[in-house]
Amino acid sequence: MRSLGKQCRANQLQQHVPSAARSGAVCRNAYPAPGRLAGTGSRQHHASTILRAVAEAVQDESKELALYTVDPQLVDHREHLDYRWNHYKWVKGNIENATGSLTDFAKGFESLGFIRKDGKTIYREWAPGAKAAALIGDFNNWECAWMQKDEWGVWSVELPDGPDGSPAIPHNTRVKIRMQAHGDWWCDRVPAWIKYATIPEGEMGAKYNGVYWDPPRGEKHLWRHRRPSRPASLRIYEAHVGMSGEDEAVSTYAQFRDDVLPRIKQQGYTAIQLMAIQEHAYYASFGYHVTNPFAISSRSGTPEDLKSLIDAAHGMGMVVLLDVVHSHISSNADDGLAGFDMGQSQDMSYFRTGEAGYHKQWDSRILNYGHWEVQRYLLSNLRYWLEEFQFDGFRFGGAYSMMFHDHGVGMDPSRAYLQNMFDGVTSMLYHHHGIDTAFSGHYHEYFGPQADVEACVYLMMANEVIHKLHPDAITIAEDVSGMPTLCRPVSEGGLGFDYRLNMAIPDTWIKLLKHVRDEDWEMMDLVNALCNRRYTEKTVAYAESHDQALVGDKTIAMWLFDAEMYTNMSTLNESTPVTQRGMALHKMIRMVTMALGGEAWLNFMGNEFGHPEWLDFPREGNEWSHKHCRRQWSLVDTDHMRYAQLNAWDKAMMDLDADTGFLSSSVQWVTHIDQEKQVLVAERGPLVFVFNWHPLQDYEGLKVAAPEPGKYKVVMDSDAWHVGGQGRVHWDGEHFTTPAEDGKFNNRDQYFQVLAPSRTVVAYMKETEEMRQHQQQHQQQQQDNAAGTSGGGGGRFSSYIQARGGSSAA
Repeated sequence: MRSLGKQCRANQLQQHVPSAARSGAVCRNAYPAPGRLAGTGSRQHHASTILRAVAEAVQDESKELALYTVDPQLVDHREHLDYRWNHYKWVKGNIENATGSLTDFAKGFESLGFIRKDGKTIYREWAPGAKAAALIGDFNNWECAWMQKDEWGVWSVELPDGPDGSPAIPHNTRVKIRMQAHGDWWCDRVPAWIKYATIPEGEMGAKYNGVYWDPPRGEKHLWRHRRPSRPASLRIYEAHVGMSGEDEAVSTYAQFRDDVLPRIKQQGYTAIQLMAIQEHAYYASFGYHVTNPFAISSRSGTPEDLKSLIDAAHGMGMVVLLDVVHSHISSNADDGLAGFDMGQSQDMSYFRTGEAGYHKQWDSRILNYGHWEVQRYLLSNLRYWLEEFQFDGFRFGGAYSMMFHDHGVGMDPSRAYLQNMFDGVTSMLYHHHGIDTAFSGHYHEYFGPQADVEACVYLMMANEVIHKLHPDAITIAEDVSGMPTLCRPVSEGGLGFDYRLNMAIPDTWIKLLKHVRDEDWEMMDLVNALCNRRYTEKTVAYAESHDQALVGDKTIAMWLFDAEMYTNMSTLNESTPVTQRGMALHKMIRMVTMALGGEAWLNFMGNEFGHPEWLDFPREGNEWSHKHCRRQWSLVDTDHMRYAQLNAWDKAMMDLDADTGFLSSSVQWVTHIDQEKQVLVAERGPLVFVFNWHPLQDYEGLKVAAPEPGKYKVVMDSDAWHVGGQGRVHWDGEHFTTPAEDGKFNNRDQYFQVLAPSRTVVAYMKETEEMRQHQQQHQQQQQDNAAGTSGGGGGRFSSYIQARGGSSAA
């Protein structure tokens, strides 16, 4: 009996080769030579290319995928995974035989859209659904410059330069394509490959215009800084430029560069993840209803302004990630790519047809991932952002919906927290897009008819292109399903992402804060939620993100402080039980998540200091107000506010990782879980963390298992005064290990004893020679300055951390 992979290859051979030979839709040359347009190669060559690719794919099936060695549970799903791998090899081989390589294939922006060549401005557009097409704009007073169509559905027009050598289309002027559908109706659309799009200022409900962007040499951004190398520890600051200012207005790229970048750098983050950069007509979509994938959001400035921001971040040593959306496209036909669907069949469209082409919960269009031109468009989009704007990688938003055919429809009500998370990579992986779909972790949920193999193959090619072009690039998948193989290399048969977001952690915290009394928190459940991940696939941990900040939800700070966020956040006022609890748990929640939740960390702009209130974009329901669509930095800049103390704790967390590398360490061991005492003890990297979650009880002489014998010292403490604590931990204490009485204590040969005050986390580290030297230098400095205090949870953390550039008093 033939395996599924061989059977499907045979079916493709029988069903698709003849039609491909007739239409050329599957394999053709991608404009490799000057003047050569799509489909001008030999059709006999096309058919033989497919035959050869299929034969190679079938032969390759006899080779064992490395995935099965990494995770033996995958062997039970060999047929599906082999089929996916063979389909990837077939599609990739088809492209490489026609264009040379995937990276060459991803140069569509050099042949489509607007191109300057040999004294001409050339405009090409793939629009096989159009019966007639013309380029219109300011350059010709919106009269029609008629275009010609080739056999592949590509329309083109060439506009010679003027007598003085000036381009036919001036820089920064409006353009559109006018098309006639086969139903004889006409429409004006923004070009698919447009790099910039704007709306008339001050006109409510105005439509977007494409803008021809080709600035003269003196106006182009000149790059000053080289890309930083991939950070050893990935600490991500998730940011939205438009809402990053304190004024009640849309903030600009220049303002973010000048005002926010220095804050992020000072805080100790190594990466910035920029949201809502791809143009989106609907501001309140948070950037996830992309209309123009190649265009930057014009609300915040020009392409050159964005380049300047990224260049400045590189100069500060931080990498910049783009929150890219390839899982769906806004259904807004007037302003975006959806306008190129004029009712044509799927083989001539960017989108799938029928229900498969519509995302019902987002009112958006699903891309036709198996189509040659869509693959070219999306892969070229990634290359464009990498090369033109020097982005250092991507977070793929919306890929959850790509992976499943039903996008997640039919979810188990008990798993309702997944319902609105379909916008991640999961949206791409499955035909159900993850909508209303429960994932228990059983492998049969991930592999089978529900999996969208075409989308998975696209993601494999995307990761291969990205890492080929920029080996240090970082790719992160927003996936709530937990699909195995997502973050394994493509060469093993995986999808090739570097990290996945641990999207279950924020939900865990909200459920605890909303429904469970503090004294009833189950320590084992908490550890399971934080540690439930595949350790062969790296994870980004986060306690909350932009999702929890949106109107209708609450951030952790809002759950903890409630109304006292507005009345009692000044240290000039006596702390209340509410603020004491809020300060303590806010710090502990973030620290335990960072310590146990993954191999990288993410924080959304403002959450580091417990930003009050929610996010609410300007809309008719709030009279188009920006009051809740901004960040109030003045709160954290005021020394006597508790927000400044929370900010100091966040910086201490970043500094602790910078100095010890615990976040990226593979050493992670929870050595003690005590439900009665509500105590957790965990080792991560060289650190030993002691968490006491009990609301009231301090523990004197608590035994803590030590990985090695020696002297342990405090290196960070959430009870320090300057981070809003009560100063109960003594920093100059020395904790010597004692051999375990019965040979072992919590699977360790020795232990040391500590004071664990209620609602605190304290990090300990074995003293090294370097630490002793730093301690001596610090003591000498104190004597010289005749100032400072070393104990009682005073104004500073460990002298070792401080001397290494660590935190200091707010």
